[in-house]
Amino acid sequence: MTPSSFPRSRASNKPRAIQELLTSPGCPNAALARRLLVDCLSEVGFAERVVERVGAYPSPTVLVDGVDVMTPGAPLIANACRLDLPTRERVLAALNDARRR
Repeated sequence: MTPSSFPRSRASNKPRAIQELLTSPGCPNAALARRLLVDCLSEVGFAERVVERVGAYPSPTVLVDGVDVMTPGAPLIANACRLDLPTRERVLAALNDARRR
């Protein structure tokens, strides 16, 4: 997905950020990552839904506009628990960057 193909906000013609939560089946940290992402979205004033995907991912992974907030550019193919769980600081930084674009 390219920036020109991102969904657009109704209030303006600016592209909206796409937030995704990737988890592997049975991930014990999925609920915590979901709550963190929802709380961060609320804090920065984003009302968009979180797209959740379950599959063979490093889990949990938070993506903002397709970029992993913890390890940008890292491959997203691994059915494993992450050692570097998404942090509030990284999620907020990614959401604020997306809002400025």
